[in-house]
Amino acid sequence: MFRQVKRKTAGRKNFEDKPSINSSSETSEFSIPKLFTSRLSFYDLPPNQEITLEEFEQWAIDRLKILIEIESCVARSKTPKDVELSIKPLLLKYLPLSPAVNLDEKSVIKERMKDYYSHFILRLVFCRSEELRSKFIKNETILFRVRYNLLQPKEQQEFVELNSYKLSWKYISPKEKNELIDKFFAASGNILKQQYIADSGDTLTLNNEQTKQMMIQKENFIKLPFEKITQLVSSRSIYLQDGFGYLPTSLQLKLLATEFQNNLNQILIKTFQAIPRLEEDDRLLPLLNNLSRNFSSCQYEVDLDNELTSDINALSVTSKQIMSHYPLCASHLQKNLMTSSHLKYLGRQQLGIFLKGIGLNVDEAIKFWSQQFTKNGNMSQETFNKQYKYNVRHQYGLEGARINYKPWDCATILSKPKPSSKEYHGCPYRDFSQTQLTQSLEEMGIKNQQDLNSIMDNVGNQDYTIACTRVFELTHQKEIMSAHKGTGPIIQQEHISHPNLYFDRSRQLERSASASADSNKS
Repeated sequence: MFRQVKRKTAGRKNFEDKPSINSSSETSEFSIPKLFTSRLSFYDLPPNQEITLEEFEQWAIDRLKILIEIESCVARSKTPKDVELSIKPLLLKYLPLSPAVNLDEKSVIKERMKDYYSHFILRLVFCRSEELRSKFIKNETILFRVRYNLLQPKEQQEFVELNSYKLSWKYISPKEKNELIDKFFAASGNILKQQYIADSGDTLTLNNEQTKQMMIQKENFIKLPFEKITQLVSSRSIYLQDGFGYLPTSLQLKLLATEFQNNLNQILIKTFQAIPRLEEDDRLLPLLNNLSRNFSSCQYEVDLDNELTSDINALSVTSKQIMSHYPLCASHLQKNLMTSSHLKYLGRQQLGIFLKGIGLNVDEAIKFWSQQFTKNGNMSQETFNKQYKYNVRHQYGLEGARINYKPWDCATILSKPKPSSKEYHGCPYRDFSQTQLTQSLEEMGIKNQQDLNSIMDNVGNQDYTIACTRVFELTHQKEIMSAHKGTGPIIQQEHISHPNLYFDRSRQLERSASASADSNKS
């Protein structure tokens, strides 16, 4: 997609004579104290080292997956705690930021460099309109808040001290904290007590003295002029004295997040003004345009798990047990195929490579399509072999150009023409009438009117994948709760952006529930 050779271009900085960031000489210069002292950052200074086009693309996509999950969680009215639980596995997978004591210096730099660069790359993507800037700021601020909460108290204090030039914050001494602890408790004790209990999962009971001791142990107070904290005074949880307010650690994040948000908003506008300078670079612009247009670059990579696919064959894919894991788009296609014994081209393509993605091999696929097309007597086996067998083999890369087609993701499905008469492809959340969609959801077991209204709101806002994700959560509530309680293997929950992701997550949850049931019996 992009040229890999380095070119000298007029007006562009060239790096031919500069060593790579990964070289040993560069690593010693680009050491931790320079940009990556803390695991958290305001991203004030732009990076100026060379990275490869593969890193440029992959790092942006990895960070975008996390921002998409945050966007989906917010749209589904998740609590801040639930958002944190949802994205922590994704952070470990795509953007880990380990404490420096756990890794060697080179590994620490690599992790923090990926985080730093991916943020700046996505600035180029999301600075292009007010809508994109607003979305980016909101999701990055939530990510900032989550990561701050994941820091140890000592790291939080070090981060604030590292950015003292920007924040003008000053921590009070332990002696002063102990002298004023009764007044701090009177002002902030109730809200901090509730937070300590919530953090413990409602397993903690605290009296006033215990709460006070936890404040001494856990909270680092800062002292700020009154005019800096007017937005927090209305909560009546801050101690004021001589024109200064004293904030515990738990209330400092709101000010930090506001500072991060305001700073990012100003920088994105400046980035947008600088975008025309990139017009000359034919390698970066297509990627930036594609990422800003949609999230299709963040495809779910279908990974066939033998344990999950061993029972997938021509007969089982029509069973109630297997079809119960289908997303609405796939079940709609297959039910109409089984009823009418035929699907038009786009329907055959969408369903065919979906079945391929869940583990149906080519021989079983030919058998499945043959059985469905010939079972009502309207088509002979010979006609099927002449007109349709080639198409099935083509989907598996065994005919024609021998392309190994991947199952369509949601973005691809939504890009296809809407179905006309006697066509069943597409996305039901977009293509069904409200009555038809409501009926289908009720058949899936979603009958609560508030839940139905929430899904319809997502559909009305054209947030079709969010609606599908919400449906998945509602139809798998017991399994998800079981996984979160630790009675079964942890299944990573993600925003549903691919029909095969829906199917795979559903089967994994089923397997988790079965394993839990077996362990309880024993």
